[in-house]
Amino acid sequence: MRTKKKWGLAITLAMVMLVSTACSSTNGGAGSDNETSTSGNGSTPASAKTITLGFSQVGAESGWRSANTKSIQDSAKEAGYDLKFSDAQQKQENQIKALRSFIQQKVTVIAFSPVVESGWDTVLKEAKDAGIPVILTDRAVDSPDKTLYKTFIGSDFVEEGRKAGQWLSDQYKDTQDEINIVELQGTTGSAPANDRQEGFMELIASNSKLKVIASQSGDFTRAKGKEVMQAFLKAHKKIDVLYAHNDDMALGAIQAIEAAGLKPGVDITIISVDAVKDGMQAAADGKINFIVECNPLLGPQLMEAVQSVVDGKDIEPRIVTDETTFTSEQAKEALPTREY
Repeated sequence: MRTKKKWGLAITLAMVMLVSTACSSTNGGAGSDNETSTSGNGSTPASAKTITLGFSQVGAESGWRSANTKSIQDSAKEAGYDLKFSDAQQKQENQIKALRSFIQQKVTVIAFSPVVESGWDTVLKEAKDAGIPVILTDRAVDSPDKTLYKTFIGSDFVEEGRKAGQWLSDQYKDTQDEINIVELQGTTGSAPANDRQEGFMELIASNSKLKVIASQSGDFTRAKGKEVMQAFLKAHKKIDVLYAHNDDMALGAIQAIEAAGLKPGVDITIISVDAVKDGMQAAADGKINFIVECNPLLGPQLMEAVQSVVDGKDIEPRIVTDETTFTSEQAKEALPTREY
């Protein structure tokens, strides 16, 4: 009997140990599964909660663009997004290549500021077919298919041109003399160049004394703005007004004007668009007479739009940024607290 009892006890103890071992293995296995899920190999990985944003930037051609890039990078970091950033160096082919790379990487959302307006339908359709929503920032595309992107966040460039034209019209409303205007356009084919010209021309059309005698692209850069302004000054004896599509071109033009022995803001009235710090300083110094603001700090609005798209919320197809204008005196007042 004692022998049977010993055998029974041994069998019972063995079974208990087996059960304990099995429970221990199960708990350990559950722990391993949770860790795998967190690293992205489970059915509901934590990485699914991390938004990956592929962003293609036009380039770094101006102070405005640098401020725009920093705003997007800082805002993505603050939102906890994984930002994949690409600089197109002002070339559409580079930008299309970047968008296709984002598609291959299966990012959550694609956002980009188009170098030019046309030629995007094919790559945007590729993104749509891949189920990746697209957001346009700063610049628009001219695609007739509005389903290829969710929204466009940025300035109303036509309205910016109108503001510039309205101020000029007001300044010369009583003039009896012909006012010769030269125009430094932005990158040929880009939305801001097209629209800022359209709005400006619309507002000065009612005054026959205001005449644009020369218009040429300065590619939104300071160096090109200086080069084109030098050519304008050589070709035209009388220039009364310069309308520059951004501050950097205006600043380059100021160098050319001063080198020609003229006083910018006095001998030649200067109107610019952007209102970055260097432009505002020139305005405060009286070298630029009027600046139309184009706000580059689009990062917070972009991240908000990205989150809404990911969450499946309705989003406005056009989100316009709030902007103002500055005379020389207003620029002087605003400059000390200017963020960009």
